[in-house]
Amino acid sequence: MWEKVPFFATRRVRAPTAMDDMTHTEASAERDARLINARHHGDVRSGDIAIGVIIGRTSEFFDFFVYAIASVIVFPRLVFPFVDPVTGTLYSFAIFALAFAARPLGTSIFNAIDRTYGRSAKLTLALFMLGTSTVAIGFLPSYERIGLWAAVVLTTLRVLQGIAVAGTWDGLAPLLALNAPKEKRGWYAMIPQLGAPIGLLVASLLFAFFVGNLSAADFYDWGWRYPFFVAFAINVVALFARLRIVVTPEYTRLYDERELKPVRIRETLRAQGRTVLAGAFAPLASFALFHMVTVFPLSWVFLYTREAPSRFLLLESAGAVVFTIAIMVSGNLSDRFGRARLLQVCAVAIAVFSGFAPQLLDAGLAGEAFFMLSGFALLGLSFGQSSGAVASNFQPHYRYTGSALTSDLAWIFGAGLAPLAGLVLASQFGLLAAGAYLLSGAICTLVALRFASRRNDMEV
Repeated sequence: MWEKVPFFATRRVRAPTAMDDMTHTEASAERDARLINARHHGDVRSGDIAIGVIIGRTSEFFDFFVYAIASVIVFPRLVFPFVDPVTGTLYSFAIFALAFAARPLGTSIFNAIDRTYGRSAKLTLALFMLGTSTVAIGFLPSYERIGLWAAVVLTTLRVLQGIAVAGTWDGLAPLLALNAPKEKRGWYAMIPQLGAPIGLLVASLLFAFFVGNLSAADFYDWGWRYPFFVAFAINVVALFARLRIVVTPEYTRLYDERELKPVRIRETLRAQGRTVLAGAFAPLASFALFHMVTVFPLSWVFLYTREAPSRFLLLESAGAVVFTIAIMVSGNLSDRFGRARLLQVCAVAIAVFSGFAPQLLDAGLAGEAFFMLSGFALLGLSFGQSSGAVASNFQPHYRYTGSALTSDLAWIFGAGLAPLAGLVLASQFGLLAAGAYLLSGAICTLVALRFASRRNDMEV
C-alpha cells in the first residue's frame, strides 16, 4: 500500500517496498520467537532444535514430493494432452528438473538478502516464496483453458520453487553434526534427513486418498489441487519452528563468529572450489537412487502397467516407513564404522542394485514390493549420511555458503535429471538400461570419496 503524504510536505517520503513489508513481517515473527525463547531462559533445548530442523526439512520435501507425484499422474494429462502419455511425462520431468538447475541462482540471491537484511528475513521470504509458488500451482489452469500458457506458467512456478528452496538453507544440518560429540556425529547428521521420508509419507497418503476416493473427472478437475494447498499451511509452521532456532543465543553466537556467515559464491569457489566439488559428488549415488525409487517407479507403473496409482502410492508410503528406519540406523552405523566407509559400502551396494533391481518393476506385485522396500532401505542408509559429508573440512569463513553450494550441485547432478534420464532409458532400451544412471552415480561417488580421502576432505 502506498503511503499518503500531505500536499504541503517539504520532503519526500519513500513508498514502502515489498522487502520493507517482508522485513517488518519477519521482525514480528522473530520477536515472537524471541519471546518464546525468553521463557526458556533465552535458550532452546537440543530436542527442540532437532524437532525444528525436522519440521523445516519436512516442509521442503513435502512441497517437492507433491510436485513430483503430480508430474506423473496429473501434468501430462492437464498440461500436455496434445502428446502421448510418455512424451507428456518426459515434458513434465524436464520441467521438474528446472527447479534443481535454479538452486545455485537462489543461493546467490538469498545470500545477498542474508547479508543485507539478516537470516530471519531470508528464511521468511524463502518459505513464503516456496509456499506461494506451490499453492499457485494448485490453481494452474489446464491446457484446454489457456493452451500452451499452462506449460509456461508451470515452468515459471517450478523455477520459483527451486530458487526458494535454495533460500531455505539455514546451515542447521552441518551445525548439528559439527556441534555434536564426535562419537555421536553420525546420529546428529541424520536428523535433518528425516524430513524426506516424512514429506514423502504425507504427500503419498494425500494423493492416494484423493485418487482412490474420487472419480477420475473430479480428481483431474479439483482433487489433485488440495495437496498443493496444504503446502502453505505446513510452510507457516516450518517458518516459525526455524525462526525459533535461528534467534537462539547459540545460533547467534556461531553466526557472529562467522561459523555461519554467508559470503559471495565467487569468493567461496576461489578459496575452496575443490572441497565444494568433492562435497557435490560424494553423495551422488544416494541422490540418484533417491529419485529412482521415489519418482521413476511411479512413472513406469503408471505408464506401462494397469496397476491403480493409489495402490502404488500406498506401497510408496510403506517404503517411506522403511526409509525412516534405515536413516536412523545409518546414524548408528556411521558412528561405529565411520561416515566415509558407510558411504563407500552403500555406493558399492547401489552399483550392485542398479544391475538387476530395476527389472523387478516388471515382475508383478511381488517384484515391485521387493524393489521398493529394498531400494528404500538402501536409500536410507546412504541418504542418512549424505548431508554435509565434507562440511567440517570447509574453513569456518566459507562453511555456510560452501555447504549450501555442495547441496545445490549434488541435487543437480545426482537427482535433478534422474526421473527424466531413467524414463528415457527405460522407454527406449528397457528397465535394465535405467540402472545405468544409478551405476554412473555410484561410480562418481566412489571416485569422489577416493579423491576426498587423499586430500583429507572427507570426515571419517
